[in-house]
Amino acid sequence: MTHDRRPPAYTAPILSTLPPLPDWLVGELRSDHAGETGAVMIYRGILATCRDPGVVDFARRHMATEQGHLDLLNLLLPAHQHSRLLPIWRVAGWLTGALPGLFGPRAVYATIDAVETFVDHHYQQQIDRLDAESIHPEIRALLAHCQAEEVHHRDEARDAATAPAGALLRAWAWLVGNGSAAAVQAARRI
Repeated sequence: MTHDRRPPAYTAPILSTLPPLPDWLVGELRSDHAGETGAVMIYRGILATCRDPGVVDFARRHMATEQGHLDLLNLLLPAHQHSRLLPIWRVAGWLTGALPGLFGPRAVYATIDAVETFVDHHYQQQIDRLDAESIHPEIRALLAHCQAEEVHHRDEARDAATAPAGALLRAWAWLVGNGSAAAVQAARRI
């Protein structure tokens, strides 16, 4: 089954039109920006090492979406508030894509499933907090838009997987998910 039900286009709010952001939200947006930077690099890594035509098409389409998310976050979060660890996130992202790209489609799709499952929950936590505090509905809308597209990526990766993951691939997916969680913790602060 192909998941072609994409969310509609979205335009980010301009930072100067928003009330001041609470510190916790700046940290979350910093982690989102770092994550989208890493996501673009994951797909660049896949494209550098994988020659499977289906995976190449998948990676090109999804990289364009991730670049769109990064562009939206660049409009929202001033450069001085970006993570100072972006060079590390770029290398880690590239390796997170390049390594499974060497092993083929099953490894790529399992990696994307793991990353996007984490990202879905990460965005949901932010949306829930914005809802609980009844603040920044325009940022909530941006996060919901990005989340919907990330879920689309996860679902497409799941559909493309040809067989259940074996023990080694499950261990890789665990590492990717937990690595993503650790990266978010660091990016919130640095």
